[in-house]
Amino acid sequence: MIESWRWYGPELDTILLSEIAQTGASGIVSALHEIAYGEVWPRAAIAERRARIEAAGLQWQVVESLPIHERIKRGDGDLSALFANYRQSMANLAAEGITTICYNFMPVLDWTRTELAHPLAAGGTSLRFEAYRMAAFEIHMLGREGAGDDYSPEVCARAKTWFEGSTQAQRDALLHAIMSGLPGAYDRYDIAGLRAQLALYDGIGRDEIRRNYKRFLDEVIPAAEDLGLRLGVHPDDPPRDILGLPRVVSDGEDIDWILNAHDSPANGLTLCTGSLGANPANDLPAIAARFAPRIHFAHLRNVRKDPDGSFEEAAHLAGDTDMVAVIAVLLAEQTRRVEEGRADAQIPFRPDHGHALLGDAARGSFPGYPLIGRMRGLAELRGVIAGLRGR
Repeated sequence: MIESWRWYGPELDTILLSEIAQTGASGIVSALHEIAYGEVWPRAAIAERRARIEAAGLQWQVVESLPIHERIKRGDGDLSALFANYRQSMANLAAEGITTICYNFMPVLDWTRTELAHPLAAGGTSLRFEAYRMAAFEIHMLGREGAGDDYSPEVCARAKTWFEGSTQAQRDALLHAIMSGLPGAYDRYDIAGLRAQLALYDGIGRDEIRRNYKRFLDEVIPAAEDLGLRLGVHPDDPPRDILGLPRVVSDGEDIDWILNAHDSPANGLTLCTGSLGANPANDLPAIAARFAPRIHFAHLRNVRKDPDGSFEEAAHLAGDTDMVAVIAVLLAEQTRRVEEGRADAQIPFRPDHGHALLGDAARGSFPGYPLIGRMRGLAELRGVIAGLRGR
């Protein structure tokens, strides 16, 4: 397995490539986050990023993410130019030696948390999703119609108590946390802006999102095949409908639908154990085994769940997911690919998110992407891999 590390680029990331090299990772996962969604990624910009990474002794292994414009997710109007731009970006990436693209199909928001610095018992902080705070945001701050029906009466009651006792600074912090999953050039919304974005999805349900998703696959997967690219969809985070928006990459049945919607080796999965692991019904080792031949990239992290739908990001080997069993599946799949003689037998993975430890808080890195916390996670995952290999 190829040890990789997410890097947001020289203008956005406070962590240096020279520091990443010291973690032992050899692969970089990056993207041109400064380019607005829907615009073409110029080959020259891709080449400059690749050259910078290689000058540090690292390899650009995976693009995460080549984002999909919201109009494509909504099926809004004439999309021919947006699809053409996406395919051109793919062609430019392939021309610079990139072979794997991670993307997501989550409407409006990417990953969503309600706390960015939840204190841990032994020190440090983690990301956390608190059901009652999300309910307070949806019901009392956003005023979304029907939001109360998406939460239990107990969670709604706790949400009301929190909201009535909260300060404006606490409400602002909650909005900031919820918006923090949006990377790079994507706009962060205030309450009015988020309401306006959600209104654009009025009348668009699960069936419509799936239909628009299939159209996207039909538009880009043939090009990926021609270019020698592998696309891997990232699961929903959290894996449930949120803000009244349908999520369609939340469990094994969703993944099965996607991989069969355009059946091609180029149409694959980014296995994210943390995203899928937040759904108590998801058996991560079983999902990994079921879709192993189509896993093109892996995010390895762990979560600890609460009965009310809350969860927090645990240490990589300490949460509810059997990480050893998941890694064993990935190693077995690699062995199978090697025996087939495949050139892409090695599966790139990265330690996804991490606790903010020691001096991490002072670095000002992206939420969930500290230096020391992820280095600890990488070391733990490296140990599991070595142990399973018997060395």
